[in-house]
Amino acid sequence: MKLIKSKGLVLFILFLVSISVIFFKFNSIPKNLTFDEVEFAKLALSLDGQAYAPYSQLATGHSTLYFYILLLSFKIFGVGNFALRFPAAFFGVIGALMFYLLMTRVFKKKQMLVFVISILFITSRWYFNFARFSFEATFLLFLELTSMFFLLDPKKNLYSMALSGLFAGLAFNSYTPGRFFFVVPLTYIVFSYFKNKQALIKSALAFVAPFVIVVLPLTIYLLTNQDNRVDKLFFWKNHEMTLTEKVAGTMQNIGTVSSMFVYKGDMSGKHNYPGKPALNPIVGLLFIGGLVISIKKLKDLNNKVFLFYFFVSLLPSFMIYPWENPNMLRTFTVIPSVIYFSGVTLAMAFEKKKHLLLLVTIVALTVGSAIYELRTYFIYQAEVFPSAFETKPSLEESLRHTNFKYDKTDK
Repeated sequence: MKLIKSKGLVLFILFLVSISVIFFKFNSIPKNLTFDEVEFAKLALSLDGQAYAPYSQLATGHSTLYFYILLLSFKIFGVGNFALRFPAAFFGVIGALMFYLLMTRVFKKKQMLVFVISILFITSRWYFNFARFSFEATFLLFLELTSMFFLLDPKKNLYSMALSGLFAGLAFNSYTPGRFFFVVPLTYIVFSYFKNKQALIKSALAFVAPFVIVVLPLTIYLLTNQDNRVDKLFFWKNHEMTLTEKVAGTMQNIGTVSSMFVYKGDMSGKHNYPGKPALNPIVGLLFIGGLVISIKKLKDLNNKVFLFYFFVSLLPSFMIYPWENPNMLRTFTVIPSVIYFSGVTLAMAFEKKKHLLLLVTIVALTVGSAIYELRTYFIYQAEVFPSAFETKPSLEESLRHTNFKYDKTDK
């Protein structure tokens, strides 16, 4: 128990666990690339030697922040599969550590609880799957977790609010669902200082100022140019659909996305073992219990903010065409809320007298959850990767086959 109270040692243990889970057989599971990954590489390489651009129309349209990081990875490691996937893995590792640090501010003195839920977070197949290939989900989640970490600074100074706004702005510049995130910290600020208007105004301004500065280039671009990606997926902008059809589609999305957690998950072999629930039975039960408790104890500020964060993370999937759901990539940022709710359930157990049997049971559940997730991924989901990841040649070969030119002197 004393070891768990040593934050530095716990961070080191979690670092080793996340490194092991994310980098185990990193180059072979999955071995092939997806078509999207090749397109991402093209986008990143197209930025080389060009003036800064906040958005690119390549790869169906993306804000470019993450792709500048991909370009840096190519500069360091050379153009290849490892360099393409390393940034996602890197942010997967440090994102897990940031989750732990955030939870220490949420659950405060319950260090054993924070350690347990951090292990649940790291060993969640939903989490580490997306750290093992080159999508930008882990980067976005790291930015959101960092913003929340500074937001929940117990000192509540303006410097922390400004850093929270900075990282919320970077999240806005990342994967598209990140454009919704900023309302979460802003709502928290309102709830925190609702009775103190002067503190509310100062904190909100401290948050908003860096946020606006960071998002301004992309916002100006989007105001004067079309975002093809959003226009293609957002069915509420489809003028050929009736209002009734749009409402029916939204209701269908709510049902499909809600059932994804414990009933029928994403069908894409890249995102999930097709059809398997996003949460294993252990985490699923803990999540449902914590969700119910948080709703009942809505006066608790942490419950309020994570319930809102949960909803905001799911919101983008409610607005896309129903056949795109359930989608564990677009709802990736819901994971911290899911594990928080699991922690709420476990917190009730930790409030009791710490009998040895209780601790053994909690450890057994945590280990059981980890084994279940690792087994599903490395044994069963790995079997669908050869068909799910459709590009068999290496990245260099794929670029050569598409006649894409890049400067090999950086290799």
